[in-house]
Amino acid sequence: MDLKSPEPFWLVKNGLLDSYPSLKDDIECEILVVGGGITGALIAHQCIADGYDTVLIDKREVGYGSSSATTSMLQYEIDVPLYQLSALIGTEKAVASYKACSRAIDQLEAIAQEIGSKAGFERKKSLYFAAKKRDVAGLKKELEARAAAGFEVEWVSKSDLSHGFGLEKTNGGILSQQGASVDAFCLLHELLAYNQQRGLRVFDRTELKKVRHRKGDSLCTVVSGAKIQAQKVVYCVGYESQSMIKERFVNLLSTYAIVSEVDAYACRPIENLLIWNTDAPYIYMRCTDDGRVLIGGGDEKFRNPQKRDALLTRKARKLCRSFERLFPKRTFYTDFSWTGTFGETKDGLPYIAPHKDFKEAYFVLGFGGNGITFSVVGMEMLSFWLKGEIHPLQEAFAFGR
Repeated sequence: MDLKSPEPFWLVKNGLLDSYPSLKDDIECEILVVGGGITGALIAHQCIADGYDTVLIDKREVGYGSSSATTSMLQYEIDVPLYQLSALIGTEKAVASYKACSRAIDQLEAIAQEIGSKAGFERKKSLYFAAKKRDVAGLKKELEARAAAGFEVEWVSKSDLSHGFGLEKTNGGILSQQGASVDAFCLLHELLAYNQQRGLRVFDRTELKKVRHRKGDSLCTVVSGAKIQAQKVVYCVGYESQSMIKERFVNLLSTYAIVSEVDAYACRPIENLLIWNTDAPYIYMRCTDDGRVLIGGGDEKFRNPQKRDALLTRKARKLCRSFERLFPKRTFYTDFSWTGTFGETKDGLPYIAPHKDFKEAYFVLGFGGNGITFSVVGMEMLSFWLKGEIHPLQEAFAFGR
């Protein structure tokens, strides 16, 4: 599947950070991680920390899937508002899911500090504003639900958003204290380099072709014909999991993003904010660590790569106009634009779970706007399972829920 095109900002900005060999010889390990994006890198980090002999493989160059196209907004807010999620799955599970994503931001900061990351992890506030007047009532309900759950939130009026941030065409919104941003493409390479020094083995251009389950382990054959004998397999393959799993559990959509030229003036009022709104589809924006504005959205309910790519120019212009409507005193000078595929689930939650059709295996699949924070939650969940323990969120994130 063509996950993104043309080349996203992060690939151009970072260039070739590291290279890895393909697998040519038979090997053994305790844990095989399939997928070398930010999710796979985080899962491998946890496995190494827990003392497991771990191998990571990717069919592309490491990081060249959807992790190269992510906007890397680290939020505890899930795409389905808390009060609506509570109605879907119950208040206890909904609040636990939101709190797990909040803790994940703290955990990711600790990981960045541990590995001496230069990927630009930065704490930010999160602003969720009402795009239309009719959205205000729902946002006020969301404010009450988050406050009742213990989140540090406040209502910001239309006037305050205008005077404080230069943000027009809003109807007020929720300002949250918890949020962050990072260059996920850079971070995943840092994670792999850090853990290679601790025994992690990484192979790219190494596509998994066949898995034969045996008593107590799996024999995994890759495209070169080499075999990996692994006690457990962890699939961190994102949207491509839909071709592996029989049932339909995720909808694949097309999304678009643009990044401005370096512009300190445009960034200054919002440099410490993550911004998104109540539109359907919603738009979202933040500043990068080198002083550019990134804005994304314009989602379409199809995943045809040719059809998706053909809309890029028009979608980029529309995103540019969206920024200039919100910030009428500023001009957006587009420097990069790209499009990609992402997934949404019925409840905005990930699938982090074993699957009945895959023995001695787990899936860690973060979808929607919280892919990275869900992946951090997946680290904890996998650690529990490998030790034979039950995780509190495993029912909420299970297949067939």
